[in-house]
Amino acid sequence: MKNLLIGAMTAALVATSALADDMKMAVTTSFHNSGLSDILLPEIKKDLGLDVQLLIVGTGQALRLGEAGDVDAILVHSRKAEEKFLAAGNGTHRREIMYNDFVFIGPKSDNAAIATASAAADALQKIEAAQAPFVSRGDDSGTHKKELSLWSAAGLDPEGFGDWYRAVGAGMGSALNTASGMNAYIMADRASWLNFGNKGDLALLYAGDPVLFNQYAFIPVNPEKHGHVKNDLAMKLENWLVSDKAKELINSYTINGETLFVFNAKQ
Repeated sequence: MKNLLIGAMTAALVATSALADDMKMAVTTSFHNSGLSDILLPEIKKDLGLDVQLLIVGTGQALRLGEAGDVDAILVHSRKAEEKFLAAGNGTHRREIMYNDFVFIGPKSDNAAIATASAAADALQKIEAAQAPFVSRGDDSGTHKKELSLWSAAGLDPEGFGDWYRAVGAGMGSALNTASGMNAYIMADRASWLNFGNKGDLALLYAGDPVLFNQYAFIPVNPEKHGHVKNDLAMKLENWLVSDKAKELINSYTINGETLFVFNAKQ
């Protein structure tokens, strides 16, 4: 009887699994490192019967996966690159979901004195003037693209920097680990920083400049360009991501009482 019961339960689980749809979505490492995907994915599966397989990469790579039709949708955070992706016919539309902000992290001793900076550009100028160790993602991610645009706005070009500037070509978590090991400055998204467990002697030193706003957007891959993509499932997922349930889950996700993302999807 016991074996029959176990067999029946196993069969039921297999049948349930077979009924679940699945799709692929490329997401940024910063989104995954925040821990939010662990909150959302089980609820998506429960509500939609949809297994969302995440390909965790930088924004640049996510866009290339979408362009190649290797995923059904992308969730990224670099508007200029997203608009270029859409203009080339690679996606159907762009839907804003949530935002947080970029922050500057560095050693608590703050030898470059960026905690007193008047703006993000001023913070970077102080780091360059002090030639203080700085870790860059260096991976064509949304965070890396933003960092480069901020250096440019500050009138500086990392191409001419010395050994104090280290581009690691890695995701947000790995880059933060490198910064922690070097006791270096780094720009990170707030969510990844709050969820980062190896802070060492690092601290959040500068934030608040409006230019550090960090918007995340969902883009379904264009089925007219790639007929095999699961656009129907991508649209089901999008409708869920802009729902009241998603809003509640996103806005209530906190670490040590601090909010990581703010839902701002227009319904």
